[in-house]
Amino acid sequence: MGSETVRVTMFVRGSVQGVGFRWWPRARALELGLVGHARNTADGRVEVVAQGSPAAVERLEALLREDPSTTRRPGHVESVVGQQGVPRDGTSGFVER
Repeated sequence: MGSETVRVTMFVRGSVQGVGFRWWPRARALELGLVGHARNTADGRVEVVAQGSPAAVERLEALLREDPSTTRRPGHVESVVGQQGVPRDGTSGFVER
């Protein structure tokens, strides 16, 4: 893992559970070459953890925030809050949890 790798945890709030939302960031992340996961949280948000190049992570975050969505994102996103993290070795793939 090089110094060009970043890890960001994004909490997506809105109508994002029960609408087929988690597959969408997974598909976009795989297209962008990112690893990580998307999972529902108990408070109704979706947590999206993305790791990869800074440009790819920024693009995924921009797509999550985009209103209206140009990529047929399901549900409705009200807000996205991102937190920088420390990249983790051995992370592969992007899964829905």
